[in-house]
Amino acid sequence: MRSLYVWLLFAVLTSATNGYDGSMMNGLQALTQWKDSFNNPGASERGLLNAIMSVGGIVSLPLVPYIADYAGRRAGILTGCVLMIIGVVLQTVGYNIHMFIAARFLIGFGVSIAQGSAPLLIAELVHPQHRAVFTTVYNATWYLGSVIAAWVTFGTFNIGNSWAWRIPSLFQGIPSVIQLMAIWMVPESPRFLIAKGKHEEARKVLANAHARGDETAELIDVEFREIQQTIKLEQEFESNGWQELFRTPGNRHRLFILISLGFFSQWSGNGLVSYYMTDVLDGIGVTNTDLQLEINGILNIVNMVVATAACFFIDQFGRRPLFLFATGGMMVSFICWTICAAEFVKTGFSAAANAEIAFIFIYYCCYDCAWTGLLVGYSVEILPYRIRAKGMVMMFLSVDAALFFNTYVNPIALNHLDWKYYIVYDVWLFVELLVVYFCYVETRNTPLEEIVRFFDGDGALLGGDLATTKSRQLADTVEVAPVKTEEKASAVVVGV
Repeated sequence: MRSLYVWLLFAVLTSATNGYDGSMMNGLQALTQWKDSFNNPGASERGLLNAIMSVGGIVSLPLVPYIADYAGRRAGILTGCVLMIIGVVLQTVGYNIHMFIAARFLIGFGVSIAQGSAPLLIAELVHPQHRAVFTTVYNATWYLGSVIAAWVTFGTFNIGNSWAWRIPSLFQGIPSVIQLMAIWMVPESPRFLIAKGKHEEARKVLANAHARGDETAELIDVEFREIQQTIKLEQEFESNGWQELFRTPGNRHRLFILISLGFFSQWSGNGLVSYYMTDVLDGIGVTNTDLQLEINGILNIVNMVVATAACFFIDQFGRRPLFLFATGGMMVSFICWTICAAEFVKTGFSAAANAEIAFIFIYYCCYDCAWTGLLVGYSVEILPYRIRAKGMVMMFLSVDAALFFNTYVNPIALNHLDWKYYIVYDVWLFVELLVVYFCYVETRNTPLEEIVRFFDGDGALLGGDLATTKSRQLADTVEVAPVKTEEKASAVVVGV
């Protein structure tokens, strides 16, 4: 299990590529060398430069579920990584704005394919006790990439030629290179293997990952039977087409949550800082490039620490409380952020500018408590196997659509409205809080195959009465693994 988890940590860095991109573009837009290379692009051109990556993601989304469901979760990650590496090379050698735009389109195309498979592989491989932590850590690696990009850009700032921006661009391919090397050490999803009739291989994967290789362990019998019977029932009673997402009230509820997760994660004001921090800081008189890069780097370190720490408290606090706390905190801090920005424009006091920077940090700390990790972790949990890949596509489609709007419209809106544009997000965050309160479902401490009952009722497909009953019985017992006499026996509880 430890060996698998180590390789998984290297193999699921797709989100880091996304995070690297946002922070890198923030840094590049502050570099005189980058502006000179592309003839000082205006607000509309910069919006297109950032938004084109989302367009690439949207275009590739129809392919994602077919690659993940028919070729496998690992194949999706491999395909995406290869495309991202090609895009990064083209972006690094780009000699005009058109080549730079085309390269970013290809990077977005590859990211979308990889991130459509990576979360599925994690959720379907890790032990039930560790699912919440691992699926939320996946998206928290966004900030790992972001931190690296911020400080690489800061470090190349004093290079007097185009390598000041080409080096940070080249580093964007590192997560994909690491994934290409590590993915061969990660087994395929046991749920995918069972769906393809490879039962012996699936049982071996489950045993190695959850029971020290013991294929006869009771835990493995229960898990294998529950997965097998759930998939069999889904295949008998449900189709695997896109219409399945709309067919039942439970699936429509899931779809609404998925779409809201995607939009809310990007449409909450965070896009202002993720891609256009230079514009935000310019608005409060912070125009020094060196200082802008330092603030960007420090903010990303804080984000990474808070987002990663929050992953280990998902099961303790629950999904709904974290979403409510995060969204409420974001709304209050963004209102304060807006007031400070308005006060600076009115008075020019540096105290107002400093306070705005502080509230930007507070806003992101609240955001990181839920929206960073649970965007993927919660989405994977609420979807049954047969529509998991397609459901994730709909969530990522919402993310890319919101990103396209943000990255293209934000610089133009900021240019025309200045701080008044923030009021739009103040109102929108209140709408988000209402949606989370009335529509989001708690899934804490529930096996992946049993979350279906929260949406479809107790009579829903639960993987067979025998398997479900047995897994609930084992939830109150422990299976003691062989250990040395001086060690304490470690208990493995299924269903937690």
